[in-house]
Amino acid sequence: MNPAPDATSPIEPSPLCEPCQGIQRNWRGAPGHAELQQGNHRKELRGDVQVTITGYFCDRCGAHWHYTNDKTNQRAGWSLAPK
Repeated sequence: MNPAPDATSPIEPSPLCEPCQGIQRNWRGAPGHAELQQGNHRKELRGDVQVTITGYFCDRCGAHWHYTNDKTNQRAGWSLAPK
């Protein structure tokens, strides 16, 4: 039996399509894929830096992604949106 997911970790849709599986997470500048549709974006203050977070939706598998644009953090980038 699998343990329940941690409340702070994103829950991945089952299964991610092949293009979504290929997205490099948490790396600034990594590309998405052609079937991602851009949604809304928002700005957040992280410490002294303002970042932009843009939502995306995959037309193929329905995954919801966030892309964090933070030029001061190389580990920003793609992450699955929390449910």
